[in-house]
Amino acid sequence: MKIAFAGFGEVNTPIEIIERKCGKALEDLKASGAEVYSCYPITDDYEEKDVNKALDYFTGKDFDCLVVCIAGWIPTHAVVKVTEKFRHIPMVLWGLCGWMEDGRIVTTADQAGTTALRKTFKDLGYKFTYIYDIIGKPSNVDRVLSFAKAAAAFNEIRYAKIGHMGFRDMHLYGTLFEGSSLKREIGAEIECFEMLEVVQRAEKKTDEEIDAVIKETVSTWKFLKKADEKVVRRGVKYYLALKDIVKERNYKAVSLKDVDGMKKLLGFPPAMIFMLLADREGICTVPENDCLGNVTQVIVNALTGQIAAYLEFYEFFEDGVLAGVPDYVPKEIVDGEVTVSPEAFGLLDQGVLNVSKVKEGELTMCRLGYEDGKYVMHVVMGEGVNPGKWEEAGWAQPAPQLPALKVLMNDVEDFAEKVMCQHYIISYGDNLELIKDFCKIAGIEII
Repeated sequence: MKIAFAGFGEVNTPIEIIERKCGKALEDLKASGAEVYSCYPITDDYEEKDVNKALDYFTGKDFDCLVVCIAGWIPTHAVVKVTEKFRHIPMVLWGLCGWMEDGRIVTTADQAGTTALRKTFKDLGYKFTYIYDIIGKPSNVDRVLSFAKAAAAFNEIRYAKIGHMGFRDMHLYGTLFEGSSLKREIGAEIECFEMLEVVQRAEKKTDEEIDAVIKETVSTWKFLKKADEKVVRRGVKYYLALKDIVKERNYKAVSLKDVDGMKKLLGFPPAMIFMLLADREGICTVPENDCLGNVTQVIVNALTGQIAAYLEFYEFFEDGVLAGVPDYVPKEIVDGEVTVSPEAFGLLDQGVLNVSKVKEGELTMCRLGYEDGKYVMHVVMGEGVNPGKWEEAGWAQPAPQLPALKVLMNDVEDFAEKVMCQHYIISYGDNLELIKDFCKIAGIEII
């Protein structure tokens, strides 16, 4: 995160008080490890020396978020003369607070300053959040940092590229996207490349390259039964070809035409390709040309640093949903060893299927959607627990136990009424506020 910190206080307030309060707030921000550019105290002096000093200092610097720290009463014009130049930058309107002294409240009227500014910021069209401290309570610096982190993620995603091999697997509707609005509102761009390019690149991979990946990664997987060596080497070749494409084009996420592409035309289920891309390259992956699924992953990854794995829904219950995958999960969400098994499904050839156990715990589950000409984010909190024994009909018997969780949630009916697609993106822990902050900046409605 790169943060600009502008600390304000009225010219008639004792300067040492404004400096002390702003200095403490600045220390709290820096303690997070964020890079902070600071200018304070900025007063409403008649000649506007402080305002001009702040403008000169911040101009030309690269930052994700402007923290407008109000340490006391300040006439609105002095603040707006600074903020207007940076109106395109997400802002935090942060009101500090007074203190107790000999049993009485001592205040510099911080919230007089913020309440004079909140509606002004809204009327001016700023992308901002309003945060205030309370006497006797810990500083709200964590909320300030949450918004700054969301602003940094938004700045990153404005230029993110996502690579898709093919387009619209299985002719699905729910995985489509509208390119112009996605670029305009969120910034991420989806580029398509052909399966032929992957095949051509794969054919040029050497035995030495393939052997290195098998030794470093594939050999660490726990195989429940022996896999055909040709199948394993073929999967590694495709991974190496895709890795080159990802690095050349700087993709943040990847999806492949799965059922109508890899499986139908090449006779190769791509689970192990996705596993290698996620685990070796840290790339977000989702199957079946799921465009907004990939975009959701990139958002969650930028906000949390997690791999942002996908799960899809198999059954609804009164207290939750059965969410699993028919192919793979990244190592990051595996509980214990990465466990795989060569399996066949229906008419498909054998593939290396991930059958690992998924980590349990608190989950934030979300999905970006496009409804009635606007983007919305469906977010639900849940608790992932062991789903018990289950199988998907169609696998060769004995059927594999697919990676899954039973996700317990408070209101399954409400979730079902709003569900956007079969694929949802998970992250561990409570990341609701981070996602809300991102959506506030991006102009995305939370549902």
